[in-house]
Amino acid sequence: MLDITIGKKLSVSFVLPFVFLSPIKETESLADIVLWGALYPLLQDPAYLPEELSALHSWFQTLSTQEPCQRAAETVLKQQGVLALRPYLQKQPQPSPPEGRAVTNEPEEEELATLSEEEIAMAVTAWEKGLESLPPLRPQQNPVLPVAGERNVLITSALPYVNNVPHLGNIIGCVLSADVFARYSRLRQWNTLYLCGTDEYGTATETKAMEEGLTPQEICDKYHIIHADIYRWFNISFDVFGRTTTPQQTKITQDIFQRLLARGFVLQDTVEQLRCERCARFLADRFVEGVCPFCGFEEARGDQCDKCGKLINAVELKKPQCKVCRSCPVVKSSQHLFLDLPKLEKRLEEWLGKTLPGSDWTPNARFIIRSWLRDGLKPRCITRDLKWGTPVPLEGFEDKVFYVWFDATIGYLSITANYTDQWERWWKNPEQVDLYQFMAKDNVPFHGLVFPCSALGAEDNYTLVSHLIATEYLNYEDGKFSKSRGVGVFGDMAQDTGIPADIWRFYLLYIRPEGQDSAFSWTDMLLKNNSELLNNLGNFINRAGMFVSKFFGGYVPEMVLTPDDQRLLAHVTLELRRYHQLLEKVRIRDALRSMLTISRHGNQYIQVNEPWKRIKGSEADRQRAGTVTGLAVNIAALLSVMLQPYMPTVSATIQAQLQLPPPACSILLTNFLCTLPAGHQIGTVSPLFQKLENDQIESLRQRFGGGQAKMSPKPAVAETGTTAAPQQIQALMDEVTKQGNIVRELKAQKADKNQVAAEVAKLLDLKKQLAVAEGKPPEVPKGKKKK
Repeated sequence: MLDITIGKKLSVSFVLPFVFLSPIKETESLADIVLWGALYPLLQDPAYLPEELSALHSWFQTLSTQEPCQRAAETVLKQQGVLALRPYLQKQPQPSPPEGRAVTNEPEEEELATLSEEEIAMAVTAWEKGLESLPPLRPQQNPVLPVAGERNVLITSALPYVNNVPHLGNIIGCVLSADVFARYSRLRQWNTLYLCGTDEYGTATETKAMEEGLTPQEICDKYHIIHADIYRWFNISFDVFGRTTTPQQTKITQDIFQRLLARGFVLQDTVEQLRCERCARFLADRFVEGVCPFCGFEEARGDQCDKCGKLINAVELKKPQCKVCRSCPVVKSSQHLFLDLPKLEKRLEEWLGKTLPGSDWTPNARFIIRSWLRDGLKPRCITRDLKWGTPVPLEGFEDKVFYVWFDATIGYLSITANYTDQWERWWKNPEQVDLYQFMAKDNVPFHGLVFPCSALGAEDNYTLVSHLIATEYLNYEDGKFSKSRGVGVFGDMAQDTGIPADIWRFYLLYIRPEGQDSAFSWTDMLLKNNSELLNNLGNFINRAGMFVSKFFGGYVPEMVLTPDDQRLLAHVTLELRRYHQLLEKVRIRDALRSMLTISRHGNQYIQVNEPWKRIKGSEADRQRAGTVTGLAVNIAALLSVMLQPYMPTVSATIQAQLQLPPPACSILLTNFLCTLPAGHQIGTVSPLFQKLENDQIESLRQRFGGGQAKMSPKPAVAETGTTAAPQQIQALMDEVTKQGNIVRELKAQKADKNQVAAEVAKLLDLKKQLAVAEGKPPEVPKGKKKK
């Protein structure tokens, strides 16, 4: 019997068969599979697994990589059981450490993999080559165009609707995920073009214009700027951010349509549509809501149900309502054009048969496309009774436009065409271009089926998606984002919280909904900032740099590697390669955690070797302190580059502090190199992150929880400038480090409590002085609140 206690109240008991307690076998038994399925709802997120059960986590992860288990997780398990407890679990305080166990902010030592002598030797050889291993930087192009013989990577984010402000779920599902991969791709020296833009046609825009008393074009102009500003603040590195209301969009869309028409892939038929008599217009699918005819969900849209995922014909909805005026629409007839998907189905299956094996389509994308094909494709309407859209170039259809989901995906092509007149080198070049497309799962049918069918039917050698990367949904706390109810953080609000963009990026990527829906939690954001960033990553990088400054005058010391150091090189190399393997497969969240593991190894290395003590000892001890410091600061340099796709501003700050050579900032190899050799001078080192406080986070939770949306709380983190001279700040940092070492040594010696308390008080006072000198609010001790 195993009891797992989560938080302070929830205890779950499991009976573990003997097979689990024995070492993992090459072939798992039926009992393993059954147990895996039973534990999946709890253990699929390691954040809820107690640290002492690392063996259980290892066993669970091993089974989770098996394809049958992955399929089960996607199709069955993700909808079940204890996942409903997640909102409750996120609100629970962290469990108290067992009695007798010292409370410490230092990371616990992790179990390291066993390495061969050959692996260690190869890691040492690569380390010693250092900067010589780096290839020359790729020359910058403008515009970026494919280059024969190179890997050419084309990256797109699903085009956001122009008529609204994106919330955090929109941002992580599309642009932020794609940005991480684009930045990583550039670090690999792949020839990379990353593009996006606003999707500006359709009923949504017409309705928004009516609400705000503007023309559709004025609405597009207004919100295009809002979107661009939000993504700029989030540091999204588009090569081009365009829009779909352009002559090029009309030209390319009409050309594809004409080619489909000429080849017999377009049908005409009469359609029964919902028309709102009060609004005097036919209603686009997404502007009808009602009860899903399949699962009974009461807020199903006219094209798809968000609960069961099935596609819907709007006239099939029960109790339909116009989303604009809430009146009940009536059914009317209208003549429309259809893409003949049944006639294109064989071509699509042949293309998928060649594309999917070995590709990085996410499991949910594969499942969604398979379900469409399993049910058999049906003709898809591609026109609408609207005025705001791409005109249909066919006699008798002058009063109609193309359905936004026929021409929105063509927006990628037109945005590229507005970027360069050589756009066809990207979009009619499937032999030389790898196309990665990022989106939320509701966009999969249009990117993985409708557009590929259109392109295949047009018979013009279009580049089709090689890797379709779809996320699940990000929820907000216990529910959904809602602009009208003031629930959740939207893109234009994030910057008003005072929390830097890189912290938002980090947390959203940490909880990225890769395998199933996830939820944004203020409490969890505080915990991840204070533990993973402040106490783990920031602590290690700051200490490594500070030791160089304090003990060696700002110059990287000589390093004489011991066998233990060489093993550390190999372990860091192993984790670096895992990071590469994960990002190459676009497993963005897991790669981030792999990087944080390197930081934990670095902290453990410093703690075990205690350079602050050895620097005061014999010549051999001082040499050892130099080796440890030099190796640690090189790990910090490596982390600064690995961090670049995730937190670009923090990455640049670390690289400036360490004065990392420019080539080492722009290229990331699969080997760990010595990029800061002995004698290299670093710059001024200062803390990277600030602590988030409970009262600050609670204020933000209230502000964005609905009902208090108009409150203006204090920013969670004040970004203020330094008010003291760098020399004064450096001196205070040295004093803080020195006093911190005194406190740690007294605690390790189990000194008198009163003596420890007195030294802790001195440390807190020094920290307050340092905060004031840096222009930051003083840190509040745990258990106390700001007045």
